Amino acid sequence: MRLYYAPLACSLADHIALHEAGADLDLVRVDMRSKLTETGQDFHQISTKGYVPALVLPDGQILTENIAVLDWLSGHFPVLEPQGPMGRSRQLEALAFISTEIHRAFKPMWHGGTDRDRARAATTVTGLLTLLAGTMQGDYLFGDHLSVADCYLFVMLLWAERFGVEVPDAFTALRDRMRTRPAVQRAMATEGLL
Repeated sequence: MRLYYAPLACSLADHIALHEAGADLDLVRVDMRSKLTETGQDFHQISTKGYVPALVLPDGQILTENIAVLDWLSGHFPVLEPQGPMGRSRQLEALAFISTEIHRAFKPMWHGGTDRDRARAATTVTGLLTLLAGTMQGDYLFGDHLSVADCYLFVMLLWAERFGVEVPDAFTALRDRMRTRPAVQRAMATEGLL
């Protein structure tokens, strides 16, 4: 598989998950400003959306959108999916919340919001993270085993750290726990984040 990524973008979640699964992986870095890959190819030729992640599947199909990529990964690598009759549904619920609420709330911090906009966004993110922390079932969102939702949440927690956003204690511990995982360290080192 080939993952198109940008350092510290949400594609870091997919990068970590692929390492956690032990998948054979080819990585291609994308410059999000120029929309060029590290080899000089126009990224729009890979994904017309122009943003990461983009995962080239073994059959050559290209999958985009973080929720879809992470769901596909957990479906093909069961070690990444919560167990039980509601495991996949609860994971999709968490992924949707992380993507549509938490990820989106960071927009003023990444894209030139005013100081007031960023302060409001920080308050919103803290509230959303507090809400999600209330559903945590163990060391990770769904118990004692990592899921792809934890990988995505970890990226949001890195963003919170970068922008000085307050997070619940349970998520500070989760962020620190994630940082010790070999797959996380490998992905972060590749992306120049260590």
